Amino acid sequence: MGLKNQTTVTEFILVGFMDHPELQIPLFIFFLLIYLITLVGNIGIIILTKIDAKLQTPMYFFLRNLSFVDISLSTTIAPELLTTFVTEHSTISFTGCITQFFFFAIFVTTEGCLLAVMAYDRFTAICNPLLYFVIMSKKLCTLLVIAAYTCGFTSSIIQTVIILNLNFCNSNTINHFFCDALPLLQLSCSDTHFAHIVNFILSSSIALTTFLTVLISYIAIVIAILKISSAQGRKKVFSTCASHLTTVTIFFGTIFFMYIRPGANFLMDKDKIISVFYTVVISSLNPLIYSLRNREVKDAFSRVRDKIILLN
Repeated sequence: MGLKNQTTVTEFILVGFMDHPELQIPLFIFFLLIYLITLVGNIGIIILTKIDAKLQTPMYFFLRNLSFVDISLSTTIAPELLTTFVTEHSTISFTGCITQFFFFAIFVTTEGCLLAVMAYDRFTAICNPLLYFVIMSKKLCTLLVIAAYTCGFTSSIIQTVIILNLNFCNSNTINHFFCDALPLLQLSCSDTHFAHIVNFILSSSIALTTFLTVLISYIAIVIAILKISSAQGRKKVFSTCASHLTTVTIFFGTIFFMYIRPGANFLMDKDKIISVFYTVVISSLNPLIYSLRNREVKDAFSRVRDKIILLN
């Protein structure tokens, strides 16, 4: 593809959920609360896993990075989403739209990669407990996180460059609440056949690779758990990965529904509702899932709370 660009569109109008004007205020309050929960919950997870001595393990190192990605992903999307509820025509400049998509692509891909890394961490902890800290060394953990961010950055660069090579010269109304690849491709007046193919192959390869990593890890985990003789022992071991499994199910369920389909099957009115889950909602659920279903996190919170009470 050449680097010629004859785009005449200078800004886009984000439709958001304007087709339901009676719900504008309730939805604004709802998503504002979700965004605040995301910020407070994930910042809390980052601080807690950083200062508590008993949470200095690979699992919580990965969780800390997941919380950072959740904050970043939600902050990339939520402010623009909230704007669509309080303005009659929510506009975003062409540069702002491409920038938003660039960071969205980085963080959503990185999140999927981190969830796969965390599945491997749980596999190692349960299937090789005696060698866990040898295998999951600080160096390997750092390299795995760097690899996750690198995958996100590379995927984002490829998709962004493809979009920048398209022309936008007709409609500038995006039937979505943020600048995603598929609604942008629908607006382009260029031939988007190649762009759709690349988007599908890239999304499919990353999603399937990370999902298969999670699936294989959990198959091995289930086999290891079934070998444990006592029911109490099985329950205790499974509880160490229940939080992660819940997050994985929600995240990959929505991602597969959204992206692992031919482009012709996309209906933006329905798909933008699904998009809310992996762009905004999941980021707020992660700290709740990991705090409510994880005894170590709850105990760490209690220790920090008790120290604060003593200091006061």
